[in-house]
Parts: sequence; structure tokens; C-alpha cells
Amino acid sequence: MREKLFLGIVGDDFTGSSDAASFAVKAGLKTMLFDGIPADMDLRAAGVQCAVIALKSRMAPVKEAQEASLKAALWLKAQGAEHIYSKYCSTFDSTPKGNIGPILDNFLEKLDVRSSFICPALPVNGRVVRGGILYINGVPLAESPMKNHPLTPMWDSRLKNLMEAQSRYPCFEVPAALLYDEAAYKKFIAGLDAEHEHYYLIPDYTSDEDARMIALRMGNLAVQSGGSGILTALGELYLGLKPSEGGDESHMPLSETTGKALLLAGSCSVATQTQVANFIKAGHKAVKIDAPSLMAGALNVDSLFKEVQDSPSPVLIYSTAPADEVGALQKEYGVEKLATAIEGVMTELTHRAFKAGFTRYIVAGGETSGAVMRALPADGYLIGKSVAPGVPVMVPSKHPALRLVLKSGNFGDPQFFDTALNFTQL
Repeated sequence: MREKLFLGIVGDDFTGSSDAASFAVKAGLKTMLFDGIPADMDLRAAGVQCAVIALKSRMAPVKEAQEASLKAALWLKAQGAEHIYSKYCSTFDSTPKGNIGPILDNFLEKLDVRSSFICPALPVNGRVVRGGILYINGVPLAESPMKNHPLTPMWDSRLKNLMEAQSRYPCFEVPAALLYDEAAYKKFIAGLDAEHEHYYLIPDYTSDEDARMIALRMGNLAVQSGGSGILTALGELYLGLKPSEGGDESHMPLSETTGKALLLAGSCSVATQTQVANFIKAGHKAVKIDAPSLMAGALNVDSLFKEVQDSPSPVLIYSTAPADEVGALQKEYGVEKLATAIEGVMTELTHRAFKAGFTRYIVAGGETSGAVMRALPADGYLIGKSVAPGVPVMVPSKHPALRLVLKSGNFGDPQFFDTALNFTQL
């Protein structure tokens, strides 16, 4: 194994960071994930080839997000990272004010780098970039369900427009024909370097072959950015692997463990709604966190945890609901107040489960995953095999009996909860 830290990834939330880690592992990179900058860790001594720092910067105030991200990037550079990768969602979740653009602008300026690429595509999950347009399952981004996202509604499908609205620097689209023509590409880049202090490249990306070409053309850049899809191709490039060779899995932890499972769902994505409905339809027990009862004090953690602890089979606790129901509840109770109450329940349930010896934590939703992480001891996570694309099994280095499966709302198959339970059960 080449003991070099090829990639230092700064993620804007925990599930997105675990997503990134899973695609780095697929290339064969020994990968560790951290919830924030670890207090005492020598990545060189650990032989880590990819380190991922998960932040909570997606919806943080712009300046706060910039500062936290730069601090993480500088720590990774000090640990020897050759490339810094800013990881964000494959649906480019952000507002016209940021935070993707301001974070990347800060990286280019403070790390003294001229250019980077914008590469959110994740073809295996239906996200592709064609002609500079980001498509979600064949639908332009601004026409997809993301147009109704409660925090980051997407108002345009062209990445150039989305990025330039929040960045100080221009973006240039790289169509497939240019990407695959080495001489023309080099001439194009030479012209941009001569005219611009800083800039961004937006390559077309619809297939694994496109990913490998992007890695070949742009993998030398010291600052990179995007979703998780390109990370496997970058890892293969840095390891000198051919795609057919496959990555080394010898460093991966086992996916299975013994013990009880805690299932939590907070995402209100259509995918998670379907997964919750299928779990119930299959005859499993599920308990909904009724928001009015919770806010009135009639529903509490004691009763919910009793349901979980007393059941001979796993129980799903969920707050997942359709968008119109969520909107009405937010209007009645306030967005922040409602979210804080529900996340507080998820955190306390996890805390009690950990004390009671539960070993498996299967969670749907970024904010819910963050709530779970707050209840568990601080640790670094070894990344194992994936339950679904972008959804790896994670094993805490200090608590090797535990298994965590934390997914972004839109990820996973319709039977995700059953799949994850079977995948992690010894």
C-alpha cells in the first residue's frame, strides 16, 4: 500500500461526507472519516490515503462556513494531503448567496491556487451533467423535486448560473468533445490561465468513462470540488490502477456485527417516504413522531425508547412526512423550533440506545444523522462496504463492535431499511 495522503476531503455535512468516503474506498483508498477536525490524530502514522472531515457548513452563515472549511483544509494540508476536495451534494444544494461558491473562492485565494472544477454529478444515482445542465433522473435540476426544497430550492439548472451567483470568479463549461481532445483541452486551459486570476471548470459528466477522463485532465488540480461520483476515478488515478483491476478491500472492516439496531428516519425526501412506507408494508413496526403531540409535551423520549427497547424486532422511529404536511407544521411551530425538537428526540434516543448496548444505527437524513452523531462518543470512522451507492457501513475506531449506516435522504433502494438490517447483521 502506498502510504500517502492523496485526498483531503472537506464535506458540508456528515451523510455527504460518508457518501464521499464510500466512493474513495471503492477505488481502494484506505479512508477514514471524522466528525470535525480530530483533536489528536496522525494520518501519516495511520497509513490513511484519504481523510474526510465532516462539517456542518451547508446552511451555516457564509463567513462561518468559510472559516470552518478553510481550517479543515489547512489541517489536512498539514497532514500531507496532496489534493483538497470540497464535497457538496450531487444536487448542488445551496442558495444564491452560498455556501459552495464562497468556500471554494476562499480555498483558491488562501491556498494560492488558480482554478478548480465543479463536478456534482453522480450517474449511478441519476445525477448527470450534460451541456452544463445538471439533470436529476433525466429532469433538469430546477424542474425536479429540488425546486421545492424547504432550505435550498433550486432556481436554475445550469451550474454556471448557480455558481456565478455566489462566487467572485467566472465558470467555463467543458463539453465532452473538448474533454476528450487532449490538444484542444490544453490550448483551452492555457488561454484561461493567461486571462484569469481564478476560475472554475464545469465538465460534462454522464458516465464512468467521463469520470476517468475528468480525472486524467483535471486530477492534478490542488483544489477540487463536487459530489462523490468523481472520487473513485480520482482514487484510481492516484493509485495508478486500471478500472478493471478494482480496489484493495483488505483494509475494510467487516460489515456485520451482533446486537440490536436503532432505526431512525428524519428526511422528508420522496425516496425516504417510500422507504418508510415499504418498511411498514413489509409488516415491521414503525412509530411516527407526531409533531403536535411532541410540541404539546404529550409525546416524549421515554415512551418512544420503551417501544424500541421492548420490541423483539427492530422498530423504526420516524418524523418523515410529505412536503405539504411538513410545510404546515413549520408554519404552525416555526422551522427552527420544530427541527430542534425533533432532532433533540433523535439525539436522546441514540444516547439511550448506546447506553443500552445497541450496536447498529441505521439512519435516513442528513440532519437526523447529525443528531445521531451528537449522541455518540467522538471518534474516527473506518469506511467499509456500501449498503447502496454512497451509503457505506462505518465502524468507529474506538468502538469496533458498532456499525453505522447514515444516508442522505434521496439515497438507497426502496427496501433500504431491510437491506441495511440484513447487511449489518452477523
